[in-house]
Amino acid sequence: MVNVYRFAGVRPAPGKAQSIAAVPYDVVTADEARAIIAENPKSFLTVSRSDAELPDLSPHDDRVYERARENFFALLANGRLVKDKLPGMYVYRIRQDNDTFLGLFCCLDTEDYRTNRIRRHELTRYDKEEDRTRHIEAVQAHDGPVVLLYRDPGTLFSFIESLITDKKNPDAEVITPQGGVHQIFAVTDPVALDEIERRFRDIPSLYIADGHHRAKAAVNLADRLRDAGKPADCEVSWFMGVLFSYERVKIHGYSRLLTDLGSFTPETFLAALGKLYAVAPYGEVDGSGYNIPPHITRPENFHVMHLYLKGTWYECTRPIDPKAGSLDVLDVAVLQKLVLEGMLNITDPRGDARLQYLGGARPVADLEKLVDAGTYQLAFAMQPVRVATVLSIADAGGVMPPKSTWFEPKLLSGLVIHSFA
Repeated sequence: MVNVYRFAGVRPAPGKAQSIAAVPYDVVTADEARAIIAENPKSFLTVSRSDAELPDLSPHDDRVYERARENFFALLANGRLVKDKLPGMYVYRIRQDNDTFLGLFCCLDTEDYRTNRIRRHELTRYDKEEDRTRHIEAVQAHDGPVVLLYRDPGTLFSFIESLITDKKNPDAEVITPQGGVHQIFAVTDPVALDEIERRFRDIPSLYIADGHHRAKAAVNLADRLRDAGKPADCEVSWFMGVLFSYERVKIHGYSRLLTDLGSFTPETFLAALGKLYAVAPYGEVDGSGYNIPPHITRPENFHVMHLYLKGTWYECTRPIDPKAGSLDVLDVAVLQKLVLEGMLNITDPRGDARLQYLGGARPVADLEKLVDAGTYQLAFAMQPVRVATVLSIADAGGVMPPKSTWFEPKLLSGLVIHSFA
């Protein structure tokens, strides 16, 4: 069973959500955040990326976290953010690209994380953990939601959906530059909240899809307060999540880009790759798509990736070993072992500067532009992993290679905040 909790959310005042809501802190660079803030000084990025306002300081300087605190409490003081009087939960509906996603804002227990009822499939980096731990402590709030998935036993999703069926107007609505519509519906009926909590007690596990560092940071802070003997009420031991049925989210592939080919020329690289994969020119590619459909028949029986080199796309395929384990069947794992490590000696996929990543919700044409411009020598466009595969790996205690999944939807920050001040 997992525990979900109602809380009194901090939310934009009526009519303020459009100006406050911001992209997640970790999908923009400091320079990009600075440009957004310059255009919209009310953006929540002034809190989540306060380092953008202090470019002459290290992003881990104490003054950066103090600036985040000042900006957050200024939003509260001037009434742009308001804390709800009563605890509740919040249905989050997103409509984009002809898809509709429906999640539930609630609080979760750090103890469920410690005991693996909240499961993860990624390793976290200490520097990123420490950054978000200090940020949460400074603002005294969980201001970035963790995205989690649940296996629906049958009617849980439909029950959550029913809570907003008769609500014509959301409590907050934001339209993104890409045309996506993000809506928040507050749920305050005690009977409905009791039923949500009861139903989730029948769910054995939740799975982190996005926000591994935010979740671990919340656990770190709760542990530090406990170890220091400081009083920690229950809300400091919670963290904020948005829960989605795993069957109702999407995963895109996560592309790899290489700055050089090591000792290879393009011709010798293709020749060496041809000893590991069947390599064939792909033909014309729809650059507006998020991934490249395989040409090979029965692609489920093959490792499939697409290579862009010297203006040409190639399809690279290799039969899946029927005896392979759950991690070894991943295309990115085979690419890392055979090509990045085996051919190019890239043994640290998290830290090697020659290897960069591009999130999956980007058109294939972006890869072509980066390679054609000479910024990178080649690109690998990867096929998406099945969501059920991610859950199975987490159940087995496995760790996926870095940048294996790009989950949709991506949530906005600043629409709902859990403050424990």
